[in-house]
Amino acid sequence: MILKSQVEWALHCCAILAGLPEGRYLSTKALAEFHGLPKEYLSKALQSLSQAGLVDTTLGPSGGYRLARPPAELTFLDIVEAVEGKARTFVCNNIRENNPCRPQGYCESGPCPVARIMWEADEAWRDKLRAVRLSDLTEALAQDIPAELWKDSFEWVLERAG
Repeated sequence: MILKSQVEWALHCCAILAGLPEGRYLSTKALAEFHGLPKEYLSKALQSLSQAGLVDTTLGPSGGYRLARPPAELTFLDIVEAVEGKARTFVCNNIRENNPCRPQGYCESGPCPVARIMWEADEAWRDKLRAVRLSDLTEALAQDIPAELWKDSFEWVLERAG
């Protein structure tokens, strides 16, 4: 399974938005500049987050994006599904029906073991993403990023937040 690069972008942008003070917004331009991404492509990921109700948007010179809910109420799965959709990652095409040894009219009563295992794996993956909150990410980033870089990054964002 390969996720769109927009998933990575959305997760990183949400991590930045999680640190915004109440009532402040960050523009697509600032988010794109911070991450070194093309603004036009990033805006599609941000629109997906907005359509899913994960971020609030406002127009104008101090406009942009902010989280619609506290970081502790947003999961990785919320963000991934906003960008990728909620469809299963495995689609069973029931190719077992093509077996030339099958008796005429033979019909299985349920999904095959391949489909069941893949669907179980998909659900396990979603369970893991559902268990990780955006607040968990911000805590991990605060531990992993050197204090000076963390401070400089936060100041950079605040200078551009409307």
